[in-house]
Amino acid sequence: MQSIKANDYSIYFNHEGYEMLNTWVSENNYSKLFILVDETTNEFCLPILLPLLEVEIPIEIIEIEAGEDMKNISTCVEIWSILSELGADRKSALLNLGGGVITDIGGFVASTFKRGIDFINIPTTLLGIVDAAIGGKNGVDLGTLKNQIGVINAPKLVLIDTHYLETLPQNQMKSGLAEMLKHGLIYDKKYWNQFKDLKELNFEDLDQLIYRSIEIKNEIVSQDPTENGIRKALNFGHTLGHAIESHFLETATPLLHGEAIAIGMILESYISKEKNLISENEYIEIKSTLLAVFGRHVFSSKDIEAIQNLLIHDKKNEYGKVQFALIQNIGTVIINQFTDNELIIDGFKDYES
Repeated sequence: MQSIKANDYSIYFNHEGYEMLNTWVSENNYSKLFILVDETTNEFCLPILLPLLEVEIPIEIIEIEAGEDMKNISTCVEIWSILSELGADRKSALLNLGGGVITDIGGFVASTFKRGIDFINIPTTLLGIVDAAIGGKNGVDLGTLKNQIGVINAPKLVLIDTHYLETLPQNQMKSGLAEMLKHGLIYDKKYWNQFKDLKELNFEDLDQLIYRSIEIKNEIVSQDPTENGIRKALNFGHTLGHAIESHFLETATPLLHGEAIAIGMILESYISKEKNLISENEYIEIKSTLLAVFGRHVFSSKDIEAIQNLLIHDKKNEYGKVQFALIQNIGTVIINQFTDNELIIDGFKDYES
């Protein structure tokens, strides 16, 4: 597949990606290469990567525990300390091999260690491939509050190898699918239509679907790298979705990112319908498609109250007001929208009906 040019880096695929990675490391004369992994990618993905690295510099592996609850400043301190102990300097580079937690935290650690060292992303989950590793957002959670601490800083390159997806469980594949569906809803109705009946979807074409999803995110980000305008479109489903994800991180039944975002997309589609931005039929189409993939989650009244309280901490808020990106017909989006608590509660009631 042809490489995709982003603002300050390029996204390469499969065999070409490894060639470009080796060339980049060689030409930039790094002092050391550090590879950040979690327990899972250390076991299943690192053995794929290492034989393909044709570099003559020292390589060190840094492993952290897997899971969203590791995406915090304490983990950053641990990684910064290890980098220092292992002799990392300004000419070292960090390669992030993993899902969204690894690329988010790895990008943040690299961007801040010694005021910034180069980093490279090799995402190994569907969510990481189509979303987290693309666009330059790096950061960590503050307690259970999603992505409160971070920077926007581009990797030197991104390598996409879909063979890593063969190591993923089904629920992780579904989690990434939520972002792909979102890309269709906000930007490309034709792309959305390819997902409407997943029973008819030919997963032999998954590479092309992934490629288009990356294209969509990159086209949006390239217009607005620092999220002052159109990049806010990518937040569709995330205002409520992140609050839902944050709330359930504190419970015995946490939701994966994509599972929470799918619920957020249904709720924010309901708000879009109530504001006459989409038709009743479009809303039903969105709701039924997402429920067919992700099923329905049960919310108590206490859950809903807690989720509403979390909305005030959403990083997209300005001047104390909760902002939404809503869809205006399938395939287009309208940003900087506001709503009231009553409409959010009605959305939850409709979701559960």
